[in-house]
Amino acid sequence: MSSPSHGANAPRTYPSRPEAVYFYGTCLVDMFVPEAGMDAITLLEREGIRVIFPDNQTCCGQPAFTSGFPDEARRVVEAQLDLFPGDHPIVVPSGSCAGMIRWHWEKVCASDPALKARAEAISARTYEFAEFLLHVLGFNRKDEGPATTVTLHTSCSARREMGTHLVGRELLARLGNVTLAHHDHESECCGFGGTFSLKHPDVSTAMVSDKVASLKATGASQLVTADCGCMLNITQRAAREDQDAGRACASLPGEHLATFLLRRTGGSPCGEQK
Repeated sequence: MSSPSHGANAPRTYPSRPEAVYFYGTCLVDMFVPEAGMDAITLLEREGIRVIFPDNQTCCGQPAFTSGFPDEARRVVEAQLDLFPGDHPIVVPSGSCAGMIRWHWEKVCASDPALKARAEAISARTYEFAEFLLHVLGFNRKDEGPATTVTLHTSCSARREMGTHLVGRELLARLGNVTLAHHDHESECCGFGGTFSLKHPDVSTAMVSDKVASLKATGASQLVTADCGCMLNITQRAAREDQDAGRACASLPGEHLATFLLRRTGGSPCGEQK
């Protein structure tokens, strides 16, 4: 008997353009890179989508789940199952968090059939931000920025579970003045892994150092990614290396894909507004 399809290669039917979506901001975006969330919302609203932001959303439960605490993860999930009534799609500006909701919420609720059914219903209408922008909204606006070369990072779990490398490449390819430079460590983990970087700092540092070297070797002007945890890990390591080498300017600046797309298509990113 074959196992059910799972992850980026699983077939998926996309809905027609909705009137509204729920926006699941993620705790990391909320605490460390709120401008990425605001720019993602601006892009959605500019496409004519009404964005609903549930006030009581918290963490997706991934840190507890991947650290081996399923009961704690279940309590996090259970507390949020009532936040998305109706049938609006749920858009998440992080591939790893979207993957947690789409593929693992039902697992942590498996011991309670009623909870599992509710989690499955939410999972079925959860979309990673770039996936939603490309496949549901057909995002294809004119590139108004100067010619530039960028490199793309997608988190290892987001690649496997949500195919973020494919949708990210396609969105960047639609920008006429942007060249995407591929790097030879693209599929490898950056060493963040949530609590992994705290539990195994030496291993994590070695991994992110390899990733930074690969990204810099492309000669790209900046890093673009749809996962802020990875972005913070990579750019902060690059900044430390620049500091150690006595370089005053950042050699590998990074930003969320939403911010990059907004600026390139005539918008004003949240962090740059006067």
